[in-house]
Order: sequence, then structure tokens, then C-alpha cells
Amino acid sequence: MNPDDPRAQRTRASLRAAVLDLAVERDLSALTVSAVAGRAGVNRATFYLHYPDVDALAADAMEEAVAEVAGAAALCPLDAPRDHAPEPLTTLFAHVSENAELYACMLGGQGSPRFCARLRERLTGELEARFAAGSRPGGHTDVPPGVHAAYLAGALTGVIAHWVTGPRDTPPAEVALAFWRLFRMP
Repeated sequence: MNPDDPRAQRTRASLRAAVLDLAVERDLSALTVSAVAGRAGVNRATFYLHYPDVDALAADAMEEAVAEVAGAAALCPLDAPRDHAPEPLTTLFAHVSENAELYACMLGGQGSPRFCARLRERLTGELEARFAAGSRPGGHTDVPPGVHAAYLAGALTGVIAHWVTGPRDTPPAEVALAFWRLFRMP
């Protein structure tokens, strides 16, 4: 199947929308190929032409979210004051707040291991590229850049997961500031 074919693109878009809709209604682990295909208006065979399983579909459906998180991390000026979260980070946590149910589905206990892995990998790559370009927080020269990037990517993923799966009584701007303060620790 040609992935550039408009019919294939429409089918994949329908499947992505269906899995996201269903993930808000029930645990991701409880979703079946039949349920997703039915919601998308396609049959199971068509589903399998595009995805090997529901988890792969869910990870693909959340790729835009992964790009949003990674992009915000890449835009943060690392020299911003410790007591003022950079705008990209504040915007990121506002985005997560607006889509909290989906992030909770993907990062919670019944979430998508592929999504978690993809998010960490993409964040690590973005941060490692910044570090290689000379943009790295001070005080960490004794730590390899890849390890540092992986640590920060895991921390951001963990903070987002903790926030969206908890009571969410802390406003997005406060969570962004708390993360920034931790990020800026020497």
C-alpha cells in the first residue's frame, strides 16, 4: 500500500481519530482492533494494512503530541532565570492541560509503552542535538551529553505523567515553573 495515496491517508487519519476518541472513554489496554476499526468505519483487515496493533496506532496518533513536547523543549532558552519559566515551557504545559485526558491515557498505568518510549526518545534526541550545538545548562560538564539529555527527557516525561494522572489541582504555569526550577539545578 502506498502511504502517499489519499485514501490511505484518510484511512490512517480516521483510525488515529478513532483510537484517541476511544482512549478517552476507556483504558487503552481494553481497546480492541474491532472497536477501533468500527469507530473508524473500516474493517479489521483494513486496520491491519496500516497498523500491527492498537498500541502502534495509539503511538502514531499521539505523534503530534510528541512533536509538541519535543519542540517546546528545543525552544526553551537555557539561560532564562530560575524563577521564570520560559514561554515555550509554559505553552507546553498549557497544551498538556488542554489535552490532559489523552496524555493521561497514554502516560498512565494502562497507557502506551510505545508512546512513552517515543516521547523519551524524541525528547532525548532534541536535547542532545541542542547540547551538541553548545546549548547546555552549566555545571554538568562531568556528565556525558547523551546521559544528561536522557535524564532530562525522562524527568519531563515523568513530571507530565505525574501531573496528568494525579488530581491536576496545580495550574499549568506553576507546574512549568516547578519543572524549570528542577531543570535549572546545577
